[in-house]
Amino acid sequence: MENIVLDALKRRRSIRRYKPEQITDEELRAVLEAGTWAPTGMGYQDPWIVAVQNPALLDRISRMNRAILGSDSDPFYGAPTYVLVFASDPAQWANSVCDGSLVLGNMMIAAHAIGLGSCWINREREMFSTPEGKELMRELGLPDGLIGIGALALGYPASFPPTVKPRKENYYRIIK
Repeated sequence: MENIVLDALKRRRSIRRYKPEQITDEELRAVLEAGTWAPTGMGYQDPWIVAVQNPALLDRISRMNRAILGSDSDPFYGAPTYVLVFASDPAQWANSVCDGSLVLGNMMIAAHAIGLGSCWINREREMFSTPEGKELMRELGLPDGLIGIGALALGYPASFPPTVKPRKENYYRIIK
């Protein structure tokens, strides 16, 4: 079946090299808005989305992530924009991680659809459970009781992956 959305799902790739120029405000708002349309349990809209373009804050977040990763390389691959997603502690809202993950997924597909690259970045849960991470969440104006779900590196792709992994056999089943 041919469909523009299905095509975007098949063609989206994690981008790990970005051009240095910043994305436009219009592009950023389109990606963020796509995140707000992700389904959430009971329509609760629990996740919180924070886009960061401030160079000093980008450096700080990258450093925090590198510390958790135990690496000297930039875990955001030089992207000019980071998008952080937070949600309630699962002890308070059982759907929080699923809801936040759907937000990130919507934003990745939206980014691809408008010509941007993105890559899901892990370790936000660990980062924002540290004293420094909790302080940063306060600086970002977030309410207490949230956890980091994940982040996106976001920008104009400098290169695309040359190959696509084939889908594994028996990935899905249909039972009638």
